[in-house]
Amino acid sequence: MSDRGIVKGEMELLVNGRRRPVVVRSADTLLRVLREHLGLTGAKAGCENGDCGACTVMLNGLAVKSCLVLAIETHGMRITTIEGLEDAPIQQAFIDKFAFQCGFCTSGFIMNCQALLERFPDADEAVVTEWLRSNICRCTSYQEIREAIHAVLDRE
Repeated sequence: MSDRGIVKGEMELLVNGRRRPVVVRSADTLLRVLREHLGLTGAKAGCENGDCGACTVMLNGLAVKSCLVLAIETHGMRITTIEGLEDAPIQQAFIDKFAFQCGFCTSGFIMNCQALLERFPDADEAVVTEWLRSNICRCTSYQEIREAIHAVLDRE
């Protein structure tokens, strides 16, 4: 089908370990499909241009901003959202270290931190600093988030 030149089609996404059928337009971002078609609202629509990181999810283990990825590009990839983390240590560390305030950016930060911990289990402060640059929080200092990351790094 076509709607003003935009093609619609059925596809299957592998989200949080489950195959999920969806009908998407060629222009639909992964963020919109997750939120509007699958009801997974943990990824937030912040800036929707890749600056804030509130929409961060993992594709095949890498942190990506879902507002910048077309849903059709994710065919055959493993998509992990905050809803799929299932009690990852970084989630508890965020609670223990008070690494959030309003909570809007928290799921994006947790997803970015989870990807960091998986990719660099021995991350030093320079690596942590570099990874934290991809997400923005307007409410809290980044010190508590750093402490949460280091709490998990020190446990592993």
